[in-house]
Amino acid sequence: MGIRDRRGALSDMGRALDIGASVARSSLDVRSTPALTCEPSGTRRTAGVVLDLDDVHRIRKTVGGTVNDVLIAVVAGALRRWLDERGDGSEGVSPRALIPVSKRRPRTAYPQGNRLSGYLIRLPVDDPDPLARLASVRDAMDRNKDAGPNRGAGAVALLADHVPALAHRLGGPLVGQAARIWFDLLVTSVPLPSLGLKLGGHPLTAVFPFAPLAPGHSLAVAVSTYRGSVHYGLVADGEAVPDLDLFATAVSKEVAALIKACRP
Repeated sequence: MGIRDRRGALSDMGRALDIGASVARSSLDVRSTPALTCEPSGTRRTAGVVLDLDDVHRIRKTVGGTVNDVLIAVVAGALRRWLDERGDGSEGVSPRALIPVSKRRPRTAYPQGNRLSGYLIRLPVDDPDPLARLASVRDAMDRNKDAGPNRGAGAVALLADHVPALAHRLGGPLVGQAARIWFDLLVTSVPLPSLGLKLGGHPLTAVFPFAPLAPGHSLAVAVSTYRGSVHYGLVADGEAVPDLDLFATAVSKEVAALIKACRP
């Protein structure tokens, strides 16, 4: 190995240590939300929710921020309703959500593979005001964007770029099992083509994305926009969340509450 190669390896290891330290610091104050953690049962429940994208834009234009801010705030409000309805209670609850983000530069060739990191935010489930919840989500996302995707528990995905392949293979299972320590809930946006999709020559009227359920987690949320609608795809542990339909209903109720709150 030449001097340049050794310097490159040391540089990568230094970045890995820096990212790892950031991950550890961000995890020190994590407190699990019981309803969102469970021992894996190997079973799954799924549900889908369709919202009008115009409603989401109406909320965004009234209060500011991004469409993604609104969609994340909807999850926070839905969690509040769901926890209260099932009797778990939302008081003092602020689960930590991992929001994956792409680090791929525009027009980057796909053969280079995915380049992902993530933002980590606390969902203001314990706040009774829908607009205040949205404001909290917006502020948290703005802070994450200012800091960049190289900090926080979400940055663990970056370690793959800076750690040798053997260490990555050995550490991967440990990282997966530690998901419940770093965050309580995965909330991910799945981009879809703007044009309508077809299957067997027939147009698809709805497309529901589904996120992987991390070990120890009871619920994962994915969301896509498609042909003027927002599609939430919900995945849950079948035994831990027998009432996933209640959470799906809570998503629709939260959007209605935000629209009402935005009216003069």
